Amino acid sequence: MNNLEEVLYINPLELSGPEQMAIDLFLLEKSFANHNFNMAIRFYTWDGDWLSIGKNQKELPKTWIELLKNKELNIVRRPSGGKAVLHSKGLTYALIWKYPPRNKKESYLKTTQWLKDGFKKAGVDLFFGNQPVNISNTNCFSTSTLADLVDKEKNKHIGSAQYWKKGHLLQHGEILMEPSKKLWKKVFNADPPEIKNEIKEKDKVINFLKESLSKTWPHLKFSNYTLDKKDKEIIKRLAIDKFKKINHF
Repeated sequence: MNNLEEVLYINPLELSGPEQMAIDLFLLEKSFANHNFNMAIRFYTWDGDWLSIGKNQKELPKTWIELLKNKELNIVRRPSGGKAVLHSKGLTYALIWKYPPRNKKESYLKTTQWLKDGFKKAGVDLFFGNQPVNISNTNCFSTSTLADLVDKEKNKHIGSAQYWKKGHLLQHGEILMEPSKKLWKKVFNADPPEIKNEIKEKDKVINFLKESLSKTWPHLKFSNYTLDKKDKEIIKRLAIDKFKKINHF
């Protein structure tokens, strides 16, 4: 490992679900071809209210289909596993890592530690979830496994999911901020977790997290990356081919 290893950083973008998923996948694909690329990180927001569902969630509740038909909600399928996540005024992160630990538990501990440290700096202590995976539950934020971070009152602040390809890792997750209580109730028939005021300012949270990422991986340096015309064409194709917005069942 030398000092020249890069963390590609893309400035925050607000786009549709298929476009955001396509950019995450594009960066994972880029990690196979680019030798000087160790890691990529980005933070982003969603254009409108979106529900992202895990790659293995087949049967969707009738209530979600009704919300979709009434245009109260958009739905997209993630490349990663896990349960449904409501993206409503929150902040999403995506981390692409070329050389992660092969052990899944170890990889989650490493890829969420920087989130924990960043939030501690923001004044919020978060802890690893310790519940077993609940296959029957459709709501990512109703349970907390090792992939998730909760506060001392067990409110879940961050839910993460992984997608592995050729030993490289794409991990992305939602950082809750001010989700629509009304929509959350309609989607999950429950109230959203209580979120601390300290983590409702996106820019501040991003700065703390970038700082903690640098401390977790001190041999890496941030390198700002701007998507060029060719990149955007690839991303557009991926969005259409792999992440069409779900609009019929």
